[in-house]
Amino acid sequence: MILTFEKRAYKNQELRIKFPDNPEKFMESELDLNDIIQEMHVIATMPDLYHLLVELNAVHSFLGLLSHENTDILLFLEKRFYSTIGVVDLLQELTDIDTLQESEEGAEVLIDALVEGQVVALLVQNMERLDEQVKEEADGVYNTLGIIENVAEFRPGMCTEAAQQGLMQWLLKRIKAKMPFDANKLYCSEILAILLQNNESDWICQVFKRPNPSTVEEQEMMENLFVSLCSCLMLASNRERFLKGEGLQLMNLMLREKKTSRISALKVLDHAMIGPEGSDNCHKFVDILGLLTIFPLFMKTPKKMKKAGFSDKEHEEHVCSIIATMLRNLKGQQRTRLLSKFTENDCEKVDRLMELHFKYLEAVQVADKKIEGEKHVRDPFILVELRPQISDGQVSPKRVLRSYNWIIQGILLGAIGF
Repeated sequence: MILTFEKRAYKNQELRIKFPDNPEKFMESELDLNDIIQEMHVIATMPDLYHLLVELNAVHSFLGLLSHENTDILLFLEKRFYSTIGVVDLLQELTDIDTLQESEEGAEVLIDALVEGQVVALLVQNMERLDEQVKEEADGVYNTLGIIENVAEFRPGMCTEAAQQGLMQWLLKRIKAKMPFDANKLYCSEILAILLQNNESDWICQVFKRPNPSTVEEQEMMENLFVSLCSCLMLASNRERFLKGEGLQLMNLMLREKKTSRISALKVLDHAMIGPEGSDNCHKFVDILGLLTIFPLFMKTPKKMKKAGFSDKEHEEHVCSIIATMLRNLKGQQRTRLLSKFTENDCEKVDRLMELHFKYLEAVQVADKKIEGEKHVRDPFILVELRPQISDGQVSPKRVLRSYNWIIQGILLGAIGF
């Protein structure tokens, strides 16, 4: 089958070179090539044989077909044939993460060959040629993003290389394009978040002030973009870029406008201010009157935020973390302005701090009692029911509650001058 594919690909290329201006001369070879590509999908069910694709140079031929020149669009019986899109579909199936996990050895060989052949750069070049107004080509873009997601999930270390091969620029361009919202735009935001979470680069994802998302998919895309921005801000050097790019002003504006993006803007501010590297951002936030924005959110969780599906705990965590970070980082006049907020209106903000402290202290005590009760339960079936349902890699609820309480205690100590 692989040898037949190689022969048909070579014959098609030969006829295209010989008759570049006469598609009818190579139409039959185009159809033959498309047929064998469809037949090769069966290989995706046998990952143990992936090494043959590499040894017989089929992977190299696949990558060569990604730049196949059938933008001439062959019309036959009112149906369009795209060898390029056919190869994309095949690669998407070959790199399916479940299939790759069936044979680690075969998967490693295939991914090595794809990375060595700069598959991401070729995929990006191919996506730039496709017209998403045509359904088949829009599907080709979606499947191309699927290939990138599969490879990134199997080998996270290639995300840096993928960003350098033009993928980052293409994703940002596609997200910013004034096109109707669709599945491809949502997928682009997901891939962008994956890249930035696995890539310590100095890219800054620009988040624009937009109307509230009108659909669940649009809201998911918005959240993906904010996650991307938070990932960028984990790199200390990007916090300075965020400051110079007036990111603080944008987040402050989003908080004031009371839109769905409010909780995500809080997360971004939390990431931008944390640590000694966030000191300049803390001072700037006070200078742009950010205290007038953050303290009303500290005093009460907005109802709209609850309706949007965000919990009180999530809201309180980020607001308290921002205030605690400012208490650690601020100096001089800005610190004085922050501390003076706790003396306003008969120290109502200190009362709120105590309220939150006792709220989470009680939650910690309840968790302690529950854990203590589990120690005396010998029936394994009852123990399974009592034990919190925590998947591998997640933090226990008790630790989360204690973290909330430590943050609040930090604000209390900072507010009284320790």
